[in-house]
Amino acid sequence: MNRFHILTLFPEMVMDGLNTSIIGRAIEAGLLEINAVNIRDYSTNKHMKVDDYPYGGGAGLVMQPEPVYRAYKDLEKDMKKKPRVVYLTPQGTTFHQEMAKELAKEEELVFLCGHYEGIDERVLEEIVTDYVSIGDYVLTGGELPAMVMIDSISRLVPGVLHNDDSAGDESFENGLLEYPQYTRPPVFLDKEVPEVLLSGHHENIRKWRHEQSVKRTKERRPDLWEAYEKEMKEKDGGK
Repeated sequence: MNRFHILTLFPEMVMDGLNTSIIGRAIEAGLLEINAVNIRDYSTNKHMKVDDYPYGGGAGLVMQPEPVYRAYKDLEKDMKKKPRVVYLTPQGTTFHQEMAKELAKEEELVFLCGHYEGIDERVLEEIVTDYVSIGDYVLTGGELPAMVMIDSISRLVPGVLHNDDSAGDESFENGLLEYPQYTRPPVFLDKEVPEVLLSGHHENIRKWRHEQSVKRTKERRPDLWEAYEKEMKEKDGGK
């Protein structure tokens, strides 16, 4: 079982989002466990305050280190080893499919969600192992990025997808974008399903799908195509 722990100020937000669809079914089946920890519960302030003004001045508030640290230590005491702690921040490494595969191997993962102007640097230095961003833009908090990462990672856990082979056919798995998909009806708005997909000839279908993946990657993600071409040339001895 893979266990995801989310340190957050809004546990309802993440649990409402993750307890549905494929991820929700995987939780019910005992393949995943998701635990949202309310950082406010670890405040020593009678008003459950967890933020304060930044030293040195500046706009906004900063999350205090003590509630975050207390929440983390309460989690850590029940774990067999020190877990990887992912801090969701625009300053982190951009999340990608290979990172998802790597993190899917971890039995326990902790996601730390910041708010306001961020979290006191001292507690980050103490507990964080990975600084991760989901893109070059700023959100109001780390909850949505944590949910994105958990969704992506969970799909790679054996048994979560009904057809485990499907994860290997999708975009980014082989360096290319996924080919177009079709289902019934065979004609829609005068557009027909490509004839090759109705042929039953598996090799021709495989070739067509690869050709479509190449075409789509060139058109939509030239950066990916450039990297793919480079990798293929290196595998072919630089020819």
